[in-house]
Amino acid sequence: MTLYKGTDLVCYCLKVDYATIRKAMKDGARTVDDIQEMTKAGTGCGRCLSQVEAILASACSCKDVSMDAIVMAAKSGAKDVREVAEKTGAGSCCGRCQPLIQNVLDSEK
Repeated sequence: MTLYKGTDLVCYCLKVDYATIRKAMKDGARTVDDIQEMTKAGTGCGRCLSQVEAILASACSCKDVSMDAIVMAAKSGAKDVREVAEKTGAGSCCGRCQPLIQNVLDSEK
């Protein structure tokens, strides 16, 4: 996956940056449709949709942990961010993905 800085533009048509997409994920976006609704990314020319999909698939870029792995950890009984980190490695490095992990945990309750 491409490593993005927060201010890196993902959707040039509508000037949506990486940080905005990650914030939408922290706020509950789990699909491209969710991202489009919450940020408008991908609703212009559509060239950024593959990037949006890749960002959605990755929960923790430091440890290269997928969103699916986070969801599976939550479904298999992880009760907090620490337990997800023990199972997947996500959230154990820089900590930027911890709010996203917490959101996934909260939505699985």
